[in-house]
Amino acid sequence: MAWLFEPLGRHHDRADFQSASPALNACLQQLARKDAERHIAAAFVMVDDATPSRIVGYYTLSAFTVEVRELPEAQQKKLPRYPRLPATLLGRLARDARHPGTGTLLLMDALARACRQSGQVASLAVVADAKDNAALSFYRKFGFANLGDHENRVFLPMGTIAQLTHP
Repeated sequence: MAWLFEPLGRHHDRADFQSASPALNACLQQLARKDAERHIAAAFVMVDDATPSRIVGYYTLSAFTVEVRELPEAQQKKLPRYPRLPATLLGRLARDARHPGTGTLLLMDALARACRQSGQVASLAVVADAKDNAALSFYRKFGFANLGDHENRVFLPMGTIAQLTHP
């Protein structure tokens, strides 16, 4: 068995996916493909090569901007004096409840993909909105820090991501 990460396609069985979050299930089942077709968010799925239509987990990436004033002061000093800078939004991240432990693999693929793409389309960081305290703790384990006064919005600079994903 090998894990594969690929863009969400028509052949993937979205109806069978069951995470612990009904909202994240509904997003995959009802919105993810439409959002991808409309260029709103790109959805990527994790599948087992033995059953490539069964979704083990998914995430979405899209363009985003961060207000420079929301970044930590030490980081602001290193940046140009623009009011906003480009970032990548990790909009959704979910794993099927039948596959514990795969969340880290999903996150690492999302970060590596965002880092690779930042060479083509500039991105200062990956931003995520943690849906609850468990998700917030999960992101913080990988070095994500709070962005501004948003309680659940976190970010990870692209330089840190490069070190994490390409040691």
